[in-house]
Amino acid sequence: MKTKTLFDEKTVFSFEVFPPKRTDPSDSIFTTVERLKALSPDFISVTYGAGGSENSDITLSIASEIKNTYGVESVMHLPCIGLTKADVLNCLDKLRAAGIENILALRGDIPSGGAPAGDFRYASDLIEFIRAHGDFNVIAACYPEGHIESPSIVEDIRNLKRKVDAGVDQLVTQLFFDNEYFYRLIERCRVSGIDVPVEAGIMPVVNKKQIERIVSLCGATLPRKFTTMMARYEDNPEALRDAGIAYAVDQIVDLVTNGVQGIHLYTMNRPYVAERISAAVKNIL
Repeated sequence: MKTKTLFDEKTVFSFEVFPPKRTDPSDSIFTTVERLKALSPDFISVTYGAGGSENSDITLSIASEIKNTYGVESVMHLPCIGLTKADVLNCLDKLRAAGIENILALRGDIPSGGAPAGDFRYASDLIEFIRAHGDFNVIAACYPEGHIESPSIVEDIRNLKRKVDAGVDQLVTQLFFDNEYFYRLIERCRVSGIDVPVEAGIMPVVNKKQIERIVSLCGATLPRKFTTMMARYEDNPEALRDAGIAYAVDQIVDLVTNGVQGIHLYTMNRPYVAERISAAVKNIL
């Protein structure tokens, strides 16, 4: 099933998971998936880290299991940095064979030292290529505060419009902690003629190290309410976890009240956190 069709029926609620580290038990991700399945998500996406074709096969294997064994629609992340056209064609063939119809098409992080050789410079190049070589549902990322490498919000929206015009069916945002950034993004999208569904990406922050890493990677703004919470509970891990869950729930309630088309929960492979949030918002979705 193409996940874009879900937005015609309801407020979409989906999860993201990532492949386990190689030191983890091989079945650890599926323990997580089993618990997430019980929450009846509309789909589960699987991230793709560094590691070339081997990593692609791991991501694809997990996405295939989610759909074909657990019966939950899946989305495979596909960053294009370093990939050749032959690499992508091979991946598309494998996706077809696995019955996976949904791809989150990304540029990916440029490695230190510059981009490796490959046929795709931008996500829009990958999106256009996928469109030309298969009938897939294509998802792309967008950035409520602008991409960290973008010189301005205006340029960021121009780049987003290029991606959508290349063939995007739906969008999912990078994490954010102030809903006003999301509402401004939606306004800019509509003014620019971007009318595909947009899911809000929500990450429950449950420890101090996670917050520091987030800010260093994507530059997300931390509102005063958030930093006050951090300062109060940073020396009490359990209290900080519970406060982070409550903060995410507050964000979701506000977003749903204001007509958000979907919520994409970055679970960080923590099913307990997803369970707590799902229980809190199930009656409003």
